[in-house]
Amino acid sequence: MNDDRKKAALDAWYRLLREPEAGMDCEEHYDKLLKAADEMEGAGIINNTEWRELVRDARGAFSATSDGIGSGTVSR
Repeated sequence: MNDDRKKAALDAWYRLLREPEAGMDCEEHYDKLLKAADEMEGAGIINNTEWRELVRDARGAFSATSDGIGSGTVSR
C-alpha cells in the first residue's frame, strides 16, 4: 500500500466530510461518504478498522445535519 495514495484518499474523504458538494442534501452527502469509504476499503487503501471509523464519522455528520430537519416552525 502506498502511503501517499492512502493520505490523498483520506484527505479527499475528510474534505468531502467537512465541505459537502453544492446542492447536496444530508442523505446524498452521507451516501457519497459511505460509497467513498467502501471504495477505499475495496481497493485495499484502508483496512476494516479504518473503514468503521469513516462510517462512524459519516454517521455523526449525518446525525448533526439531519437533527434540524423538520424541527422548524409550522404555519397553521
